[in-house]
Amino acid sequence: MSYYNKLQYIAKVDSDDKILDKVERWKAHEEGILHRAITVAVFYEDYAVLQHRKHPVFDNVFDFTVSTHQILVDDIEDDMAAIEKTLERELGLEMSYLIESPVSKGVVKYKAKDPNSKYTENEVCHIYSCQTTVVPAINLEFAYGYSLQKIESITDKKSPFHTMLAPWVKEMLKKNLLSI
Repeated sequence: MSYYNKLQYIAKVDSDDKILDKVERWKAHEEGILHRAITVAVFYEDYAVLQHRKHPVFDNVFDFTVSTHQILVDDIEDDMAAIEKTLERELGLEMSYLIESPVSKGVVKYKAKDPNSKYTENEVCHIYSCQTTVVPAINLEFAYGYSLQKIESITDKKSPFHTMLAPWVKEMLKKNLLSI
């Protein structure tokens, strides 16, 4: 079964990021319900790893580097547990490949309708960054590929990558959260 077909519940939150309830992830995206998410910016040497996203929501954009949700079963999944699973699933990165544990960089709140699907992202997104000692191995189930880019190339509004960035990455840029 595809990862995207698995039944998963995520945290429905208020504008202060307080958990209100759980919501099935596709219902949250179809109805634009505010929910919690995570983005992890992975750096290799002086390069940011941009994932060319393959996903039902905001397909074919560049993410910085992976994005996911904390899954709710009996309780909400810890951010680090969600990060560890996502890095392994989508990049083949084990935590032992990281120079240090992912560091929290802040939070962005945004809402964006995907122009190519029936979905809307409405998230309080927790941003983390980390450095790896190896070039990631992209899992083609989740990405078309990736690009190693200098921060200047991503932040330059004339760069071809800038126009293809996911909405949450543009919010990260506005808040200057794209550092190692």
